[in-house]
Amino acid sequence: MLTFAIRRLVLTVPTLLFISFVIFMLLQLAPGDPMAQVPLTVPDEVKQKMREALGLGEPPLIQYAKWLKQMFWIEPKVLIDWMTRESALFGWLPDTNLYQGELRVLSWQTRSPVMDIIVQRIPQTLWVVGLSYIVGILIALPIGIYSAYRQYSVFDQAGTFITMIGFSIPPFFTGPLLIVVFSVQLGWFPSIYDTTHVVNDWDSFVFQLRQMILPVLVLALQTTAQISRYMRGAMLDNLRQDYVRTARAKGLSEAVVVMVHVLRNSMIPVVTVIALGVPSIFGGAIITESVFKVNGIGQLLITWLFANDLPGIMTLTFIFAALILLFNLIADILYGILDPRIRYD
Repeated sequence: MLTFAIRRLVLTVPTLLFISFVIFMLLQLAPGDPMAQVPLTVPDEVKQKMREALGLGEPPLIQYAKWLKQMFWIEPKVLIDWMTRESALFGWLPDTNLYQGELRVLSWQTRSPVMDIIVQRIPQTLWVVGLSYIVGILIALPIGIYSAYRQYSVFDQAGTFITMIGFSIPPFFTGPLLIVVFSVQLGWFPSIYDTTHVVNDWDSFVFQLRQMILPVLVLALQTTAQISRYMRGAMLDNLRQDYVRTARAKGLSEAVVVMVHVLRNSMIPVVTVIALGVPSIFGGAIITESVFKVNGIGQLLITWLFANDLPGIMTLTFIFAALILLFNLIADILYGILDPRIRYD
């Protein structure tokens, strides 16, 4: 297993380089001008100097090489100072000032380091999107298991109806609908997510939970609908297998047959869906974050797209691609843990 993981990690390097090159070239071909946001009163010669300062006058391959250098290169002195300081404090939290000077990728819109902006937005995204994903999984797995075990029962039919609603209704409809019902009419929850809120006591923690309920419900409905259907289908396939009849013939209890033998084999395809859905957490929920005014990664990506901020868009897209490759590897490793027949070494 270790050899397989190391081999996959080594192969990930050229894969990420190819992905970064494709992302860069596609964005270079995209229409739009970063100088479009500059007021019309600015003279053309000033705009040209601004272009040169941003490196837009250089050939695309030179721009790509500089972007890669800014993404991955760390000055040795800066790295040594950072490691010394963190090890002296017995903590390994990342320092936002790790990259210094011109070696940092700067946003064209704000001229601020892109990674600093992303790090500032991640907590809000994890509070809402991350929690909704966990809630959706915890609800979906029991629903899928019981629906398969009690196929065509009232519970199964009700679960199928609800999951079809979750698949069919988009979040830009369910979000405003919940706001109208629970915020405007009943007044139970805030309609807008307060990103400046700080949790420092019990009352502030309760307010944080109240303002998270509506966006978490909207996103958890989609997650529950997707994963529960996968879980139900996988359970139905395994419940009809010969080894299930053999286990029952040996006198094993129904709980052991279903929750140990059938569930373990059924989780193999579901693990792929769950693992590959984790990068979407860091990508944020663009529509839901816009509806509830959550200042997260999804809304940040929309802002950079409208501003044609190529460094920010490239950095976020590259991070998403790296996360997909990482969790694809994690899913493959979990295959070997769940199914002893799978061997990678």
